[in-house]
Amino acid sequence: MSKTSTGLQPCLLDEPDYYIKTPIQKNMSTTLPSTPPSKAMLWTGRVLSALPVLMLVMSAVMKIKMDKKVVDGFTQMGYPSSLIVPLGVLELVCTLLYVLPPTSVLGAILLTGYLGGAVEATVRGGGLMWLFPALMGVLVWGGLFLRDGRIRALIPLKR
Repeated sequence: MSKTSTGLQPCLLDEPDYYIKTPIQKNMSTTLPSTPPSKAMLWTGRVLSALPVLMLVMSAVMKIKMDKKVVDGFTQMGYPSSLIVPLGVLELVCTLLYVLPPTSVLGAILLTGYLGGAVEATVRGGGLMWLFPALMGVLVWGGLFLRDGRIRALIPLKR
């Protein structure tokens, strides 16, 4: 049986324009029901989002400028200094994607991966410094949860 451009299979028993939905298609929706955030929720989300954004931009700029402290930190952890600038650019691009509303979810996903790598790198160094990138990841998603109704629809918190 051939599929149409909509991906639905035509039903041979009924009219040609009637389509049978597969069980997966019946449960899928192209849009998530979302409610706009209240003013307080929106501004709390913006503030929570601004904290990691400011830290990530500062970190990216320090990497791109090849700050002495960054170079020393990379060599102490055993990473080559040739990775500093590309990681700084990557960090800046991911942060920019997070800040722009149409790409904020993609940016949050990419920042989760980036910050996960930062957690791994700091865990190898010992101590509790891994808490800082982990907290930044929590703030990234917490801020986005409060700002974006699509995330609240995906992760409904019960009262």
